[in-house]
Amino acid sequence: MEMDMTKGKPTALIIKFMIPLVIGNIFQQLYNMVDTIIVGQQIGVNALAAVGATGTIMFLILGFMMGLTSGFTVLPAQRFGAGDIEGLKKSVANAIKLSAVITIVITVVSMVAMDRLLKIMNTPEDIFDLSKDYIMVICGGMCFGVLYNLTSGILRALGNSKVPLYSLIVSAFLNIALDLLFVVVIPLGVAGAALATVISQAVAGLICVIYIVKKLPIIALDKEHWKWDAISVRHQLGIGVPMALQFSITAVGTILVQSALNLLGSVAVAAYTAAVKVSQLAHQPYAAISMTVATFSAQNRGINDFTRIRRGAVITNVISTVYSVVVYGALLLTFPYILQLFVNEADYAQIFDYAQTYIVISGICFVPLGMIYIFRSVLQSCGYTLMPTMGGVVEMVCRGVVAFIAVKQSDFVMVCLADGGTWLVTGIFMTLSYLIIFKKNHPKERVTL
Repeated sequence: MEMDMTKGKPTALIIKFMIPLVIGNIFQQLYNMVDTIIVGQQIGVNALAAVGATGTIMFLILGFMMGLTSGFTVLPAQRFGAGDIEGLKKSVANAIKLSAVITIVITVVSMVAMDRLLKIMNTPEDIFDLSKDYIMVICGGMCFGVLYNLTSGILRALGNSKVPLYSLIVSAFLNIALDLLFVVVIPLGVAGAALATVISQAVAGLICVIYIVKKLPIIALDKEHWKWDAISVRHQLGIGVPMALQFSITAVGTILVQSALNLLGSVAVAAYTAAVKVSQLAHQPYAAISMTVATFSAQNRGINDFTRIRRGAVITNVISTVYSVVVYGALLLTFPYILQLFVNEADYAQIFDYAQTYIVISGICFVPLGMIYIFRSVLQSCGYTLMPTMGGVVEMVCRGVVAFIAVKQSDFVMVCLADGGTWLVTGIFMTLSYLIIFKKNHPKERVTL
């Protein structure tokens, strides 16, 4: 099921690789949504707000680790594309060791600092304890999320997008069952929903591990591969740390927005939480396109075929733009019905106007959001990490400015503009960065699909 993306028609390869990722990402987001739906329906609007209030902290901490593991698997993709099997094995071993060490450190630091983080974010008093219960379980099980992200990243580096899909399907259904068990049957509250997520991630990661051990002799690791390889470590940290910082910088901007939102009260937080969960489900194809073009670019970077990388960028942008228009129209039509899944009838009336406002405003800027995903991934996979990191700074500044205005005006519309406006500005920035870097460093040839 592994795929060499340095040969063959790019459009066909990209679509073939992308489809399992789209399905897998949707399943992953669905089991995240299930937590929110069951919590909102079974526990109430305060519990829904509590889960939502921790979203930006999760993005800050788990996003940092996701950026690291994604960066650590760029080198394996490049080595695989170049046909360097020994280099592939060394880079995989280094990725595992680096991920393990950093995960332990981040887990300890995040759990010790959690009270302070929640206070900095102006978490409302009526949901503070619930928020802490939820996020502490998530942080405690961070290693399982890292396990899945790393192993699925290694598989994607080798062109395998199907096994990560199968593992996510299994974990999604398991998460639903565990949510019902830990929230409805055994009333553990929001901590039960978090526990269901952690266990599901562990199962998804273990499925990927078993497949790698049983089916991929190409990366069977011997004793010599586990020795620290200075060149690989330097290369992987050189890509992984900027990618992690880019996630974290972006998360800081999101935290500023969440802090402004929290001042509007738990009803506004609950509405925003539900709307963002629906919006994030619509974003999953962007994440799949991003992973696809990252693998495509990294493998072709291994043989320095930048003309082919350009073709991949063009193809994925066409796909992303068409999807953006279609999904925005679909959301406008269906959102009032989808929202009913998150809360009971009494709470629905309280949050509908808030939630609908977010969908209308943010959806206008789905097209530049897709551009961010694509151009950021292309540049990072080719080793150009500075401008994607600066793109994270642009996002942070934009969100910070809008959050400041939102606090001053106590305006929910400004909170909503923090996403859409930021995507527009950052999308333009990343597009120009890609065009300038490729024009300067690589001869431009005619690009066709």
